[in-house]
Amino acid sequence: MATAPYPSILIVGRVFVGLGVGAASMTSPLYIAEASPARFRGALVTANVLFITGGQFIAYAMNLAFTKAPGTWRWMLGVAGIPAAIQFILMIFLPESPRWLYRNDKVEEAGHILGKIYSPQEMQNELNELKRSVEEEIKEKGSMRLTYLDLFRRKDIRLALVAGIGLQVFQQFVGINTVMYYSPSIVQMAGYASNSVAIMLSLIVAGANALGTVAGMYLIERAGRRPLVISSLVGVIVALAVLTTAFHIASNDAPAIDKNLSFQNGSYTCPNYAAHAGAGWKCIDCLKSHCGFCAAPLNQNSPGACLVSNKTTSDLCIGQSRAWFTQGCPSHYGWLALIGLSLYIICFSPGMGPVPWAVNSEIYPLRLRGMCGGLAATANWISNFVVSLTFLSLISALGTSMTFLLFGVITVLALIFVCIFVPETRGLSFEEVETLWKRRSSQI
Repeated sequence: MATAPYPSILIVGRVFVGLGVGAASMTSPLYIAEASPARFRGALVTANVLFITGGQFIAYAMNLAFTKAPGTWRWMLGVAGIPAAIQFILMIFLPESPRWLYRNDKVEEAGHILGKIYSPQEMQNELNELKRSVEEEIKEKGSMRLTYLDLFRRKDIRLALVAGIGLQVFQQFVGINTVMYYSPSIVQMAGYASNSVAIMLSLIVAGANALGTVAGMYLIERAGRRPLVISSLVGVIVALAVLTTAFHIASNDAPAIDKNLSFQNGSYTCPNYAAHAGAGWKCIDCLKSHCGFCAAPLNQNSPGACLVSNKTTSDLCIGQSRAWFTQGCPSHYGWLALIGLSLYIICFSPGMGPVPWAVNSEIYPLRLRGMCGGLAATANWISNFVVSLTFLSLISALGTSMTFLLFGVITVLALIFVCIFVPETRGLSFEEVETLWKRRSSQI
């Protein structure tokens, strides 16, 4: 991607990155869970999420460093290849999952790896549970070959899939990756025009995300998965209410358009503004017409000019020491949106960030864990794609305030879903989780 001569080559690179990230997002939590003692499993899967969010923080810092460099985006994409290469080399030295080895009749190898994880007594208990689990599967199936139809033939597996896939879908539909991917844009929508300021504030958001995940590592084994995710969702609802209110107030607080400033250079005046003679126009009306707002010279909250949006007018405006806005308008209440954004991250990252991955790594039977985990991860990335694809279109169609209100309604539905469908799995062995689903299915 860093050396792409054409957009098409860049897209091909993105496809390969997507395939790699998609596969890793499913196999990494699964591998960690299968190689972890039950009492540490949630914290260790959360550690995986911590390093993802920590990596996002570092990525924002690197992007900030490259904002002034020649070939800005090439450097931003190219340096990402370095940690990928290091990780590739280190992965070669990792052992296989002991549960996968046992499942594939490599009992001695599985025992050797389990011996590095557990005390001798605990290791024997693990081997006995694995043996019992595999024997049960053979007895139920009469065969070790499986298809995706097997996922839907038993009620207990269906219940586990509903919980796992539902958590992954709602993780994305409450809007987290729109906040992470578009946080520079959201900051600009809140009235901060400078690209470097927007990226710097986004760096703070990414840092808060990483710190929240550290809190999640501590709480996931103490508070439990279910209470943690419920409290997380309640906090996200409050944060989205703050964001909805902030952007609603900010849109009404937008500065007016000054007719004299707008027609000062006639060739640069926004065509829609000129056609309507600017009757009662505000900055927000200017941006909805795909034009730009050049703020007043001394106070950006005073009436400014509505001009065509291109590099010439941007340079002209900035050259006169005036702020140039294309994604959001200056407001006295932009700080309220930043508080809402920070609160969102602080509430989301300890619970809804790591819990869906932790739960999906431990709720499926051994023989179906890869297939079910793959389905859940696929649901996560499809939901990610849908939300990311539609976010800017929703902003354009509904406005920023109503878009965050929509995410708030979805978060309320997510909270109801968790209360009904997601059980507590803290401290349970894989075999105990299987028993939990069987007991639940017998009650329905």
